[in-house]
Amino acid sequence: MSLDRRPLAIFLMGPTASGKTALACQLSERFPVDLVSVDSALVYRGLDIGSAKPDAATLARYPHALIDIRDPASPYSAADFRADATLAMQAITARGRVPLLVGGTGLYFRALQRGLSALPEADPAVRERLTAEAQVQGWPALHRRLAALDPTAAARIGPNDAQRLQRALEVIELTGRRLSEQQQGGSGEFFPWRVLKLALLPDDRSRLHARIAERFDAIVAAGLLREVRTLRARGDLHADLPAIRAVGYRQAWEHLDGRTDFATFRDHGIFATRQLAKRQITWLRSELDARALDPDRDDLRSRAEDALQLFLAGSI
Repeated sequence: MSLDRRPLAIFLMGPTASGKTALACQLSERFPVDLVSVDSALVYRGLDIGSAKPDAATLARYPHALIDIRDPASPYSAADFRADATLAMQAITARGRVPLLVGGTGLYFRALQRGLSALPEADPAVRERLTAEAQVQGWPALHRRLAALDPTAAARIGPNDAQRLQRALEVIELTGRRLSEQQQGGSGEFFPWRVLKLALLPDDRSRLHARIAERFDAIVAAGLLREVRTLRARGDLHADLPAIRAVGYRQAWEHLDGRTDFATFRDHGIFATRQLAKRQITWLRSELDARALDPDRDDLRSRAEDALQLFLAGSI
């Protein structure tokens, strides 16, 4: 049997508020790794507080590639991430170091390692008809249709997320296959790194929920609403952009539109974050080759370090 001589890479994955960034920084102090962010909100400049972006001091000490690389007015896709992350990993490998990719955006990890399915081009006629139906029935009605056709896609798309709902239904109509299945399949391309996957999976979900509530309150106290007011004042951003659809930002935008009071804004923000964590955990459990680590165990760091040491030594 031939040896796998591909260069090494590490995926450190986990739900929101599980302590991924702190652990990645700790690991970078001991091992020859350089960090790459895998987060669909951290790519955007100006989304600092609501995204829990590492502060300037942390990034100065522990640089992360792929943070602050896109203006929020310009959407960033999984294909964009795959191209950017591949270049970052190649540069890290060329320096004789190991890329450590840290984040919670499962679609980005999947696109990077497995490639992207070839989805059909947009069909103007189908889109026009779906838009007309939504004007009569409402987007929540089309969301219920999607839930019947593709429950997995519906679970991660909000009932008023017109752009993504339209695309999911369009793909099903054009191909006869669920969007979630086509995204899962990948392109079958060879991935040029050998990967160790570490998944932070809490055994006690209630402790994660408590951290989510505490962190959301801390984000609000740090100035989330002020940050979103600044974004709104630009005049070129709107609620349908991927950056503004990020958890916390969408709820803050609705609150500043006068659609919710403060208490409802807080409840919606915490609930949306918990739902995000639930989806992230579901995806992580499907990554059968990942080593699960409980972020609430006292020996988390030592267990992660043991795994890295064995991997970098070629023992696993």
